[in-house]
Amino acid sequence: MKTFYDFYRNQVKLSFEDHPFSTAPKHVWVICRFQDQWLLTKHKDRGLEFPGGKVEKGETAEQAALREVFEETGAYVDKLNYIGQYYVSGKGGTIIKNVYYAYIEKLEDQPHYYETEGPVLLSRLPDSLKENKLYSFMMKDEVLPQCLKIIEEKYL
Repeated sequence: MKTFYDFYRNQVKLSFEDHPFSTAPKHVWVICRFQDQWLLTKHKDRGLEFPGGKVEKGETAEQAALREVFEETGAYVDKLNYIGQYYVSGKGGTIIKNVYYAYIEKLEDQPHYYETEGPVLLSRLPDSLKENKLYSFMMKDEVLPQCLKIIEEKYL
């Protein structure tokens, strides 16, 4: 388990074990690849980030991951892989989030992308995201680099 602080100085515990904090997390985050590119979305307020969001009532975390990817990017997931889970202790409470890695089968234009401006494809992620104002706070702590290490070892 890795422990560190996020962009807002909240303590984060990240584990690559099988659901160490909850078997029914309320949030998901999906690191996506489409045709050898990273698939992100542009959140209207936060900036560029991988798709994700809340698990809705009656939905599993996996179903939420598929739905969020589609709603925010218009992408259809071919294969969804569980990577890990993290726990954030924040001023507003706690958040437990599953992280997935998804291979995207196809990308379709949508009439709307909910709270985002739709898909953004990048051939590579910038080396440093911490000071880059184009990117969401979710891209600026240790969750992404640690998850990318696992993805590179297992899937790339």
